[in-house]
Amino acid sequence: MKLDSFDHAILRTLQLDGRITNSALAERVNLSESACLRRIRGLEQSGLIEGYAAVINQQKVGCPVNVFVNITLERQEQAHLHEFEEAVRKVPEVMECYLMSGEYDYLLRVVLADTADFERLHSQHLTRLPNVARVQSSFALRTVQKSRELPVR
Repeated sequence: MKLDSFDHAILRTLQLDGRITNSALAERVNLSESACLRRIRGLEQSGLIEGYAAVINQQKVGCPVNVFVNITLERQEQAHLHEFEEAVRKVPEVMECYLMSGEYDYLLRVVLADTADFERLHSQHLTRLPNVARVQSSFALRTVQKSRELPVR
């Protein structure tokens, strides 16, 4: 899908305020309400807009700790990768999981209440994931930058 300046403006605005009314959005991007709504539906149907969600305060929900976990598998065979990925999707504390190049196979971002909670997660889940050879963890001390807004150009 080829995007023009109106599409870019719509995407930037919706990233900042997903609850904006169509009429306010149309006014902000200088389109008629019907044209704006038509473009939004097109962006949704194309998959550029995947959905809408509330942003929950991580601290207030009781998960203030971010831990980045490097996972190395025993082997990088397709079956092992698939089995690991299916299992890791079932661990609710895992917010993000990336297959990586480099020294380790996967990078996970997990959210937890405290170090005791991490110890529980480590012993009951992370080390029991299929085909795991090594788990290496780093605790984030402070979040310096966290953006949910993609650079739409």
